[in-house]
Amino acid sequence: MAETSPPLFSARRSLLAFVLPLVVYMLLGNLEPDPLPPSSAALPSDEVLGDLTELEGDDFPEEVLGDSDWPSLPLPGEYYPLIYTGKIIATLLVLACFWPVYRQWPLRVSPLAIGVGVVGVLLWIGCCWLNLEGSLVGWLGEDHVAISWLGLGNRPSYNPLAALADSPNLKYGFLAIRFFGLALLIPIIEEAFLRAFLMRYVIHDNWTEIPFGIVNRMAIAAGILLPVLYHPEKLAALLWFSLVTWLMIRTKNFWDCVVAHAVTNLLLGIYVVMAGKWELW
Repeated sequence: MAETSPPLFSARRSLLAFVLPLVVYMLLGNLEPDPLPPSSAALPSDEVLGDLTELEGDDFPEEVLGDSDWPSLPLPGEYYPLIYTGKIIATLLVLACFWPVYRQWPLRVSPLAIGVGVVGVLLWIGCCWLNLEGSLVGWLGEDHVAISWLGLGNRPSYNPLAALADSPNLKYGFLAIRFFGLALLIPIIEEAFLRAFLMRYVIHDNWTEIPFGIVNRMAIAAGILLPVLYHPEKLAALLWFSLVTWLMIRTKNFWDCVVAHAVTNLLLGIYVVMAGKWELW
C-alpha cells in the first residue's frame, strides 16, 4: 500500500463532513409528496364517498385506502417544489458548516474530467433509451418482489413548466433551484460520501490516512455497486459510476470527480428540459 499521510482533520469531523450532507438530503427527500397528480380513476366515486359515513376503522374499502404498506404524508403534490427547496437549503447549510474539510484538496480540474462528464451523459441517455429496466418491470409486473428488491421505482418526474405554468416567476425560480441541486450540490455531497469516505473506509479503519484515489477491489466494488442500488437506472448507473471510478484512480483528484458529475448532471438536465424527458429526474 502507498505511504499514508496524517489527516488534516479528525476522523469524526471528516466523517460528519462527508456523510451528514447526503444523509440530510436523503432523509428530507423522504418527506417529498408524490408530485404526479392522481388520475381521476384513482379517486373514490361519489357513491363510495357517500358510504364512508357508515364505515370506520378497518371497514374502509381498499380502493379508498390504497394498497401501500407505508404511511404517506398528508401533503398534496403541489407542495413538492416547497419541500424540495427546503431540502436543498438544509443540505447546503450542513455542507457550509463543514466546508473547510473540503478545502484540503486544491481546487483544480483536469480537461479529462469534463470529457468524462460529456461521455457520461451520452452513456446515461443511451442506457435510458434502451429502457432495459422498464422491460424487466413489464415482464415481471410492477408488484413482483424482485422489482421492489432491485429498487426499480420511478423518479418524481416533476415538470415545473406545466405544474407552475400560471406563475412564471415560480416556474423558472424552481427550475433554477432544481438545476442548482442537480448540477452543483448533488455532485459534491455524493462524490464526498462515495469517494472521500466510503471507498477509503472499506480499505482501512484509519480511513482518513488513506490518500484520495488509493483503492483496492473492495473499494472499487463499493464505489460502483452502492449507487447502482439507489438509482432506478441500473445499467446507466453501473457504467457511469464505473467511468468516474476510473477517473478517480487516474487523476486522484476529488474535484475532477465532482466536475465530471456536475457536467453529466447539467447536460442531463438540459436534455430533460429540451426534450421533455421529465421521467429522468
